Amino acid sequence: MSHRPVPKLTDTSIEMGPLSARISRPALAVGVVALLAALGLGWAQGDDLRHFSFSWLVNFAYFLSISLGALVFIPIQYITRASWSVVIRRLPEAMAMALPFMALLTLPVLLNLGQVYEWASEHPHHLTPELAMHKAPFLNEAFFVGRWIAYFAIWTWLAMFFWRTSRQQDESKDPRLTIRMENRSGPAILLFALTCSFAGMDLLMTLDPVWFSTIFGVYYFAGGFVTFYAALTLATMGLQRTGRMRKIVSMDHFHDYGKLMFAFTFFWGYIAFSQYMLYWYGNIPEETAWYLVRQSSSWGAIGLVLCIGALLLPWAGLVSRWAKRRRSTLIGWAIWIMIMQWFNIYWVAMPVFSPEGVSLHLLDLLCLLGVGGLWVGVVAHLLGATSLVPVGDPRLEESLKFENA
Repeated sequence: MSHRPVPKLTDTSIEMGPLSARISRPALAVGVVALLAALGLGWAQGDDLRHFSFSWLVNFAYFLSISLGALVFIPIQYITRASWSVVIRRLPEAMAMALPFMALLTLPVLLNLGQVYEWASEHPHHLTPELAMHKAPFLNEAFFVGRWIAYFAIWTWLAMFFWRTSRQQDESKDPRLTIRMENRSGPAILLFALTCSFAGMDLLMTLDPVWFSTIFGVYYFAGGFVTFYAALTLATMGLQRTGRMRKIVSMDHFHDYGKLMFAFTFFWGYIAFSQYMLYWYGNIPEETAWYLVRQSSSWGAIGLVLCIGALLLPWAGLVSRWAKRRRSTLIGWAIWIMIMQWFNIYWVAMPVFSPEGVSLHLLDLLCLLGVGGLWVGVVAHLLGATSLVPVGDPRLEESLKFENA
């Protein structure tokens, strides 16, 4: 195995500089304009912002899943004492630090709960009085909002702990800070597992208050985690195209990006199949009704597209070593995975709004630009305030030397 020379860190290669403002300002502007346009178009629909709320929910859930994927990626690297990822860890740290801002983006949903969630509506169609009374202790507006306050409080605390401690280590070079973060990573992963699972169920599963799945939280996490790796791939390669982190992040690191996208594509498919297979085998009306809607009309076509496009095609496309070590191939599959996982969340949520068939609308695009523009703008702004590489981490040199077998 050949050994490449260890790259040198330079100020120009590890600082965003003016690029941060050149990305964040237009992104934030696009986000605000798209949000205002979506609100205007939503009012024009004459449905008390119901369509807008569903479109916003889809895109909020999508970008939230990316930040949550970034949040759990960080403690996983610390608890496993991984060295390969040190050089790229600042990017996930910034994506996770977008979570406090994401809390504000829940407002369009929380302020219009009755238009989105049947259990919060004055006139539920599918909930019998007995079932509504049975579920009321958990599915009520006060407890629902309280849970989201708790979720974001925990996520913000975790994100800020790793962000501040990592940046503190940039200045102090103190290896004891790494030990502190390693010690906190186990409890952090447990807290994340509980909050992410319940958040996924609250956000998307309770759209149909009759249906339930004990694995749905894992399903939401798996889709978000593979989307996070795709976003991380695109962000790293985008920075390299501007001359930043060019020799610092090597093809060996990108090889691991490819392996992780491949692995969690398969994991997402495994969870999706496990959930479907058990409900198909059980054939219980309360469970199968959810799938019947998503197998009917044009929703069934979207489900078939997801089976092929979100699982089989990226699985086949990323299985070879050659594909994982070719930049253009990785970029293509990263973009493809992000598109497919957006349709995955769309397929989960929107049949509640339009059970008769797919109803792609300009509102969906405007909300995508609104939430996405604001998310990108915040992440770019955060990266502009720090080094792109955690220069104080004691495993940095090992990460720079990293080679994939």
